Amino acid sequence: MKFPLMRNNILREDLDAVIEYLKQDDPILTHGAQVRAFEAEWSEWLGVKYSAFVNSGASANLLTMAILKIRHPEGGEVITPPLAWVSDVASVLQNGFKPVFADIDPRTLAMDPVQILAKITDKTRAVFLTHVQGFDGLTDDLIDELQRRNIPLIEDVCESHGATHNGKRLGSHGWISNFSYYYAHHMSTIEGGMVCTNDPEVYQQVRMLRSHGMVREASDPAVRASYQEANPELNPDFIFAFPAYNTRNTEIGGIMGRSQLKRLDQIVKRRTENLHRFLKQIDSSRYRTDFRLEGSSNYAFNLILKKPDDDLAQRLMQKMRECGVEFRRGSAGGGNQIRQPYLKGIVPDGHHREFPETEHVHFYGFYIGNFPDLTSEEVDEICAILNAV
Repeated sequence: MKFPLMRNNILREDLDAVIEYLKQDDPILTHGAQVRAFEAEWSEWLGVKYSAFVNSGASANLLTMAILKIRHPEGGEVITPPLAWVSDVASVLQNGFKPVFADIDPRTLAMDPVQILAKITDKTRAVFLTHVQGFDGLTDDLIDELQRRNIPLIEDVCESHGATHNGKRLGSHGWISNFSYYYAHHMSTIEGGMVCTNDPEVYQQVRMLRSHGMVREASDPAVRASYQEANPELNPDFIFAFPAYNTRNTEIGGIMGRSQLKRLDQIVKRRTENLHRFLKQIDSSRYRTDFRLEGSSNYAFNLILKKPDDDLAQRLMQKMRECGVEFRRGSAGGGNQIRQPYLKGIVPDGHHREFPETEHVHFYGFYIGNFPDLTSEEVDEICAILNAV
């Protein structure tokens, strides 16, 4: 593949850091000091008080919804994006909540804030907003109105490391935020994710939830003491507060994260330069170029037809395949999640048709790889291929 979705996201320096660690006599490989150091460095970079490293972004989503479930055992509704990775919707279902979908804003690909606010009811427990492919999905009006109504904002930032809103990094605005370090993302720990918050209670709960619900994983002595006093008949090392999971990461993941974090800001800068070059050159008469770019940290080049055109879409795909341009159709997660079989019987038949902007991306949207060592000449060549269709 001449132009893959990702290239060289793990460098020699990352591997050398792991190798040096492994050269020690009897190095600890399970969750330990390297994980804790990565969590602290990530929190400082993001601008939050607490971060908990887990084994994937999907696990971060799962634990976040599990925390929401602790507060709302009765269930309720979570406003959920139809254009997202499957784990966003699945985590809502897995914790007994009802997903309520809001269509996207075509300039950000995130849920339209006006539609989000229109979907709020007395059953709404949270807004789970995905910042899609590096775009800022927030508005001041949305933030202010959710605060006024006391509805938690949960940010999925798995594809948008380093993006900002009003100069403040995405993932530091909401009650909880989730990140992914999968290979194709801005930085990689091979597999990995992070749950971030300023809420000390959330932090203690996520520490326990990621380790089988074990109380000894809480870092607050008062939390551990309260459970021990309430359960004197139990071994204090084996008190399980929740029917939870094992989603811990490893020391190797922590080392990789610490190594990659050092160059993340430069990665964001380079990806953004590539995006601006790409949008300046593609044919704006056929492809959308009016994305909201302020604060963005591009994940991939979005190639979305301005108008529905099945013939153009087919010719475009054929051309990209012939020229070795790897792509994904439907943008994040394969397009409109409401069309997926796992939602049959959960949403009404034909419900996907109520989201025309998402439907347009489903059929006429694509993304192409953008990464730090993609050269300006390669961006130019990709644009020439797309414009020649």
